Amino acid sequence: MAQIVILGGGESGVGAARLAQAKGHQVFLSDQGELKAAYQYELNEYQIPFETGQHTLERILAADEIIISPGIPEKSEIVQAIKKKGISLISEIEFAARYTDAKLIAITGSNGKTTTTLLTYHLLKEAGYQVGLAGNIGHSFAKQVMEQSFDWYVLEISSFQLDRCFEFSPDIAVLVNITPDHLDRYDYKFENYIHSKFRIFQNAKAANTCIYWGDDEVIQQYKSLIPSHTQIQEIHFSPAQGSATITEEKIIFEDGSIQRATAPIQGPHNAMNMSAAILAAKSAGVSWDSIVKHLPSFQNAPHRLEPCGNWQGVQFINDSKATNVDAVYYALNSFTKPIILIIGGVDKGNDYSVLDELVKNRVKGIVCLGTDNSKLETHFGKSVALFAQTNQLENAIKQAMDWAKSGDIILLSPACASFDLFKNYEDRGDQFKATVKHLIHGN
Repeated sequence: MAQIVILGGGESGVGAARLAQAKGHQVFLSDQGELKAAYQYELNEYQIPFETGQHTLERILAADEIIISPGIPEKSEIVQAIKKKGISLISEIEFAARYTDAKLIAITGSNGKTTTTLLTYHLLKEAGYQVGLAGNIGHSFAKQVMEQSFDWYVLEISSFQLDRCFEFSPDIAVLVNITPDHLDRYDYKFENYIHSKFRIFQNAKAANTCIYWGDDEVIQQYKSLIPSHTQIQEIHFSPAQGSATITEEKIIFEDGSIQRATAPIQGPHNAMNMSAAILAAKSAGVSWDSIVKHLPSFQNAPHRLEPCGNWQGVQFINDSKATNVDAVYYALNSFTKPIILIIGGVDKGNDYSVLDELVKNRVKGIVCLGTDNSKLETHFGKSVALFAQTNQLENAIKQAMDWAKSGDIILLSPACASFDLFKNYEDRGDQFKATVKHLIHGN
């Protein structure tokens, strides 16, 4: 019996606490913030001791092992104290994987991992697999391991979760892409972030499959980090040949092809996401006939290029999940109509220059939404004819509507974190959709 401490009392933390207790460990959960009432009720129901609003260092450092929330930075005082004492510090993913015999598909990437994860899960589930969805999405992996009996799990994995994975070895590992993101958590060094993402392959065995975008310059540069004895599958844009080859019209696989024009998700980035998901499903044994049959019924997650209203010929798009610059790049590249872009929030060390060409060619106006828009104003203030800034969401939407004409798109694609004005990106997207509905319909 080990002394297990859980740091952070969100979905993953409470799930880890439940699983640790079920496996006979002594458990204590500590959350420096305010623990939600529902989670407090659950912990009390199962008689798991916890504290909220503080970290009692003495009790935490008495642990044999600590399971940490991905939201707690490595630089925090509590993490530094744990490291100094040499206590094992792991993620919920690492912990839960110890207690399941299910096969694991793990998906990471700077952009597109949620879409790829959801589509992979959809293809397995519709093919009749007993499959769970977890990781950075859905319900706690640990709780599902304790309560369910799935044969497969599809896991969306963030770099923060990978940082605390050491033995985790998914049967199928997918790296969609790597672009600068979360650099504030990686000493503003892109290389540190790259190495974090490549940890998804670190324990790959000969029977495991490794899937990645072969045209990604960063992945090509660091490809030697992928164990050479694994089953490699590469995605390429034409004219290169790979396990999946993307042309302007279709995605070509060994078994057949998918027409891009009729695919359930559109844009070059989603062609790559579809390729990765289909390769993962095929690697899991899903038949080509099943993939072709069930692909059209896929519906993407909210807050990712989500249509949310039409007004006088103007279309509103909620892309609140675009919390980095490259996600905005993909969003702008998905439309040919004139765009009024609502952008801004908490900057994470962004380089906005990668958007310059698309902004020049596709964006007629920019509204900055945040408490500090100075960096955005410096970069874009003189590059578009229409430019405004505000810290009020309704004002941002009204300004965009004032500029818009029939055929335009009003796109919320922030490139930034949401924590200056909103609880999270979901809250930002939900408020955007609600405000659009109110302004259009008056209710």
